[in-house]
Amino acid sequence: MPATDPVHETVNAVYLSDSRQVLATLIRLLGDFDVAEEALHDAFRAALEQWPRDGVPANPRAWLVSAGRFKAIDGIRRRKRFDQLDEESNADVAVVDPPEWTDEESVEDDRLRLIFTCCHPALAPDAQVALTLREVCGLTTEEIARAFLTPAPTLAQRIVRAKGKIRDANIPYQVPTQAELPDRLDAVLRVIYLVFNEGYAASSGASVMRLDLSGEAIRLGRLLVELLPEPEAIGLLALMLLQESRRAARTSADGEVILLDDQNRSLWDRPQIAEGIRLVEQALASRRFGPYTIQAAIAGVHAEAPEAAATDWAAIVGLYDALARADSSPVIELNRAVAVAMRDGPAAGLALIDAILGRGDLGDYRLAHAARAELCRRLGKVP
Repeated sequence: MPATDPVHETVNAVYLSDSRQVLATLIRLLGDFDVAEEALHDAFRAALEQWPRDGVPANPRAWLVSAGRFKAIDGIRRRKRFDQLDEESNADVAVVDPPEWTDEESVEDDRLRLIFTCCHPALAPDAQVALTLREVCGLTTEEIARAFLTPAPTLAQRIVRAKGKIRDANIPYQVPTQAELPDRLDAVLRVIYLVFNEGYAASSGASVMRLDLSGEAIRLGRLLVELLPEPEAIGLLALMLLQESRRAARTSADGEVILLDDQNRSLWDRPQIAEGIRLVEQALASRRFGPYTIQAAIAGVHAEAPEAAATDWAAIVGLYDALARADSSPVIELNRAVAVAMRDGPAAGLALIDAILGRGDLGDYRLAHAARAELCRRLGKVP
C-alpha cells in the first residue's frame, strides 16, 4: 500500500500524538517496561494491518491499548503456557473501549505514574532523567546521549539497567503520596526542563526547535502544577512559558538562530508572557522559591522590556546574585558577568569572565569564549 495512504497517515499521526500515553497505560496494565514496549509496537503493527480493512476506530488510543494488552498476554501464554486465564478472561482481554482506558483523567494519571516511577529515588539521578526522556517523551537514545554528553551505547546500557532496577526492586508504578511528593520533586523538575530544552534548542535533526517536545514539557509542567502546586513547579512552568513565548522570533526564514537582542519583539507571544509573569509573581510570593523561579524572573525582566535597550540590567544582575546563592555554577557566573557588562560596561564584565577562565573553569565552553571576544571587540581589543 502506498505510503501516502490516508489510513497509514492516520496511524503515523496517532503514533506521534498518542504513543507515549498508550505506553504509559500498557505499563500499568502489564507491569513491565519491556513487555509494554513490545506490546506498543505490536499494537501499531496490528493497526497498520486492520485499520485499512476495518476502518479507523472511534477511539484509536483505547483500541491500541486493548490490542497491545491482548497481544502481550497472548505472547505470555504462548511462551510460558499461561493457560490459567479462562474464557471469561479472554473475552475481557478483547474489549476495545473499557471506560478506564478512554477517560482522559485516567490517561493523564498514567503519564504521571510513569514520570514518578522513572524518577524513583532508588534509581541514580542520571538514570532517572534518561529513562524518563526515553519512556515518557520518546526521545531516541542518540538524542538523550547528546544531551548527557555520553556515548549512545553507554546511555543505552544505563536505560536497560534502570528498567532492570525497577523490575527487580518491585518499584511501584504509582504517584507518590502527598507526604512523599516534595522529596521526589527535584528529579521530576529536572527531567521536564531537559525535555523542554531539547525542544527549545534541539540537539539533533533538521530543525533548531522541536515544538512537539517543548509543548510536551509545558503540558507536563501544567500537570505537575495541578498535582503539586509547589513554588518551584510553578516557577519552572513560568520559565518554560516565558522562553517559549520567543519561539516565533528565534529563527530567521533560513533557520538561523537570532540572538535575543536582535529579535523582533512584536513576534513574541504576549499571552504566554502575561501568564509566565503571573506565575513568577505567584512563586516569588511564597518565599519558598528556588533556581527555576529565579531564572523565570530573569526571563520575565527580558520579556517586559519593549526593546533590548530598555532592559533593566540592574534587576537582572540582582537576580543572578540570588541565583548564584541558590545554585552556584561557572555557567551562572558567566551569565552574571555578561549582565554586569551590560550594566557597568564591557571592562567590568571582561574582568569577571577572565577570572572564571583563569580558574580553569569553562575552558572548553564555546559561549564563554564568544562572550569574552564580544566584550574585547566592544573595548577595541581586537588583534
